[in-house]
Amino acid sequence: MQQTIRKVFLTVILTVGIMFLTERASAAELFGMREFRLDNGLQVIVIPNHKAPIIKQMVWYKAGGVDEDPGKGGIAHLLEHLMFRGTKKVKDSRFNEIISDNGGDSNAFTAQDYTSYHEAVDISKLELAMFLEADRMQNLKLTREVFEKERGIVFQERKQVVENNPVSYFGEAMRRTLWQEHPYGRPVTGMPEEIMKLRLADAQDFYDRYYAPNNAVLVLAGDIDVETARQLAEKYFGPVPAGKKIPQTAFPKLDKHFKGRLEIALPMIESPRVVKMYAAPSYNTDKSVIYPLSVLAQYLGEGETSKLYKKLVLEKKAALAVSASYDFAARSYGSFIISALPAEGVDPDDFEQMLEEAVAESVREIGRDGIEDIKGKMLAGQVYLRDNPNDAAYVAGAMSSIGMSVRDIENQAEYIKAVSYRQVAEAADALFSSAPSLTGILKPKEKK
Repeated sequence: MQQTIRKVFLTVILTVGIMFLTERASAAELFGMREFRLDNGLQVIVIPNHKAPIIKQMVWYKAGGVDEDPGKGGIAHLLEHLMFRGTKKVKDSRFNEIISDNGGDSNAFTAQDYTSYHEAVDISKLELAMFLEADRMQNLKLTREVFEKERGIVFQERKQVVENNPVSYFGEAMRRTLWQEHPYGRPVTGMPEEIMKLRLADAQDFYDRYYAPNNAVLVLAGDIDVETARQLAEKYFGPVPAGKKIPQTAFPKLDKHFKGRLEIALPMIESPRVVKMYAAPSYNTDKSVIYPLSVLAQYLGEGETSKLYKKLVLEKKAALAVSASYDFAARSYGSFIISALPAEGVDPDDFEQMLEEAVAESVREIGRDGIEDIKGKMLAGQVYLRDNPNDAAYVAGAMSSIGMSVRDIENQAEYIKAVSYRQVAEAADALFSSAPSLTGILKPKEKK
């Protein structure tokens, strides 16, 4: 069924340096990516892969949590649920049943920057999947009864996923504190009091505003060629009328001097966690540093050969785990996160200082050989995606949805190759000294 996810998968993908290709073929092709647009504005991306008679279809709407009006938190996610509840042609909740009865699977997710709907089917069933997606792009049927039922489901989902999960609750509190008045600080689920105040008209308004071909990306990855894709896209999505032009969102600026600390004690936590979160440059705020920062994340905390793992887990025995991740695929700021689990008996406040010292020491040790090794691993990671239409469709759609150009998607490998160790060191210095940041400590709540 539907799910709300963070961009965890995309963050992992970005650290291995994926490369996509467009209409012009070259010896360096990995996916053979193609792109065209319909007259109604729909962007279509085709990634041929003829090794199996399957296809992954994804429709990405450039609308998510950041597009909600004040006080309407959770409406993007609620609409995601409602999109499975029928149209004038597909009654009730038959969408998933139809896909399943034809041997496929379907799902959806809502994020801050976009919402995506996807199906994996045999290539012989692609036209059926395209008909269903094009149909609900323009013919969604909303009723008060269905709306109130799904609103209740979303409310209970919020309680289960966030309210009753201390790690999720902690993460939400950190994002709310770091992002201040920026919409990235609002949870995609919405707050409980917001969800129950949502009305049918709110869902209809969000649908009418954002669910249109000129605000969407269609990705087809699998056993299909670009001309067949063009014909089918024209047949099913071409008749859907374009919506009104959507103005570009004006995001607020963060206080660049913000350095915060948040400490929370919660039940059901057995081991403390220490997290450092930075509001980092993104593709849309400063693309010149996104690849040095991608290399930095891999260098600091990607796997057991990373600097922080060696220093804190293997050498000092002060941590059970440590990781670093960086996400530049965002419409506004990106995020750089360092997370660790202190070892048993290590005070989290003491560990916070150890972590800061280990990061500073690792940055001072950045050198040519180490960075070249990291880049080699990132580029080698491409091979794991070569035969997977699901991964290819996800990454192409997510990056296109935040405005990344096909040319820049195509050339990621070359951009990574061009990164120097000096650029990595400079990006690290700027991030850790100047970016808005928050240190969070999650502790077990002492029993009385």
